[in-house]
Amino acid sequence: MTAAAARITVDLVAAAGPRRVVQAPLQLPAGARVADALREAQALAPFVGLVLADMPVGIWGRKVGPAQLLRDGDRVECYRPLLVDPKVARRERFAQQGARATGLFAKRRPGAKAGY
Repeated sequence: MTAAAARITVDLVAAAGPRRVVQAPLQLPAGARVADALREAQALAPFVGLVLADMPVGIWGRKVGPAQLLRDGDRVECYRPLLVDPKVARRERFAQQGARATGLFAKRRPGAKAGY
């Protein structure tokens, strides 16, 4: 096994803030885990101010734990917690827009009954 074959490349992506995403490629030894990638990335400049170990983590959009093994080409994603529950936000938008202007009943034929 050569030295190059004993290393894998992964991309670490973190949501630093609203509409702000930071990304960095990492070279890790084969057999590295998600925790190793987070530890390695914490020292890099783009991730200063973020505590990666405290953020929920996923690989290609699927939530994983810190003990998950990494493969070459994986995209490790660190997520921010939600500030507003999506269901609550939708209810508030619906209440502001009004029931008649949204959803299934937004476009009705003239003279049609309500709900049809």
